[in-house]
Amino acid sequence: MSKPLPEQVTITVDAGQWVGELPHNWTYIGYDEINYTYTPEGQELLAKFGQMQEQPYYVRAHHLLCTGNCHGFYKWGSTNAYLEDEAGNPLYDWTFVDLTLDTILQYGCKPFVELGFMPLHLADTAYHPTGQASWTPRDYQAVGFACPPKDYQRWYDLIFHLVRHCLERYGREQVQTWYWELWNEPDLDYYWKGTIDQFNQLYDYTAAAVKAACPDARVGGPATTNPARGKPSAAYLEAFLAHCANGTNACTGETGAPLDFVTFHVKGGGYRADPLHRKQPPPSMQQIVRDTQTGYEIISQYPAYRQLECILSEIDPDGWAAGGAWDNINLNFRNTPYYASYVAAAFDKVSRFARQQDWDLRLLSWAFMFVGERCFEGTRTFSTQGIDKPILNLFRMYARLGTQAVRLTSSGAKDPLLYADKWGSAEAPDIDGVATLAGSRKLVILIYHHHDDWDVQGESTINLRIEQVALAADELVLKHYRVDDAHSNAYAEWVRQGQPMYPAGGQRDAIKQRDGLELCEPPRSIRVQDGVIEWQFQLPVHAVSLLEIAAR
Repeated sequence: MSKPLPEQVTITVDAGQWVGELPHNWTYIGYDEINYTYTPEGQELLAKFGQMQEQPYYVRAHHLLCTGNCHGFYKWGSTNAYLEDEAGNPLYDWTFVDLTLDTILQYGCKPFVELGFMPLHLADTAYHPTGQASWTPRDYQAVGFACPPKDYQRWYDLIFHLVRHCLERYGREQVQTWYWELWNEPDLDYYWKGTIDQFNQLYDYTAAAVKAACPDARVGGPATTNPARGKPSAAYLEAFLAHCANGTNACTGETGAPLDFVTFHVKGGGYRADPLHRKQPPPSMQQIVRDTQTGYEIISQYPAYRQLECILSEIDPDGWAAGGAWDNINLNFRNTPYYASYVAAAFDKVSRFARQQDWDLRLLSWAFMFVGERCFEGTRTFSTQGIDKPILNLFRMYARLGTQAVRLTSSGAKDPLLYADKWGSAEAPDIDGVATLAGSRKLVILIYHHHDDWDVQGESTINLRIEQVALAADELVLKHYRVDDAHSNAYAEWVRQGQPMYPAGGQRDAIKQRDGLELCEPPRSIRVQDGVIEWQFQLPVHAVSLLEIAAR
């Protein structure tokens, strides 16, 4: 049982004390189903991210090199980029690769190219579960896509031709801004059937091919899972970095391999299908923070790598993006403002740690949309049937933040690493935030109120004091945006409309009208006395407020 919510929380912002640039490090998204990218629903969602225009969003998707019918479904996709004819000669076809990349670029986003998985005709049949000499489509989708190549040189050639094709189609200036990441979660048997040594060998050939085609291209990895101490995932990350720094390169024979950025993943928990829909523990903020810091400690063993960009190329409350509330009722939290408050708190905690260490950390949300799902299915998505979920409105808030961070302190801030258990069960909620200047005429403050226990309810009074206000305006206006049960929350309206699986007509219109970022109250004039603004408001648990103070 959590402690009662604090009745009063004091948040102080010193608008005159700059604490460095606020990197907009959340502009990364990803998903399994690469073929959803260019569907009408996928394009609609990409356009929404493109319209934010804070900076280009990077888009990462699985299955870029897989073989199939080029039609996406849950946790699967394909492009047929590589096939072999009857004589065993390679056939390269970039049709669906181009369609995917063209669509990403069309909406002002950029590719975060995940190089995987193994094409059907390159997958080593030594890993066939029944000892067959060739892969059936069924066995390939179950096992073959995760196998090492039968010929590493042919894999090299595939990557080389892919990068060179992108250079010819999009130009060097564009391509050198992309990320080229090898594979996904090779520490998990589901995604990689080989050994760590074989993965390092694959990386050697991959990095060499990328650099041979475009020396300025950025290549990295290994996209491993939560690097908890004593777990194989941590050892995998460390072994990969040790190889890149000091190992013998399987492709070139030299020492080490090119590494321009490092990636790993952190999740706050995990859920499996449960037809009984039993109550399970919520995601853990402590796990997100702890494993991010452990990843940093592992990387820091190699001083040269500590200076590199590190992208948490999946950072989410939990795993299994394609699972929903019909699979496990606990996943319904993804429809609600809880998802937004969790992400706001998690991103703030790991970003604060990164700034303290002068660590260049980027954050990728593994969420997109699913074609044909029931409304508010509970999958990890930003929209459902074209209706935006509360989590997307958090990113609309992010897009309004400035780039100059100023000092913010909160009497309600919590350190998850000090919790007695993984969820802070005995603790009051975490109330904290970030404050920024957007030029000389606007101050933007984001405040979140989060507890890992999704059943906690209530609200706290926020006593906000802003000091050294020196905005270039005689009269200021406060705009207060909110994500909570009553605002920026189409899910709540869907519930009011009877939870229709496929809303239509006026019912859909009513739900859709509530899916944007909404004001909590009408804009109001605000007084500055001796450079100080004081204001009080109520903030529910599992809510996020964005305050904009600017010239009228």
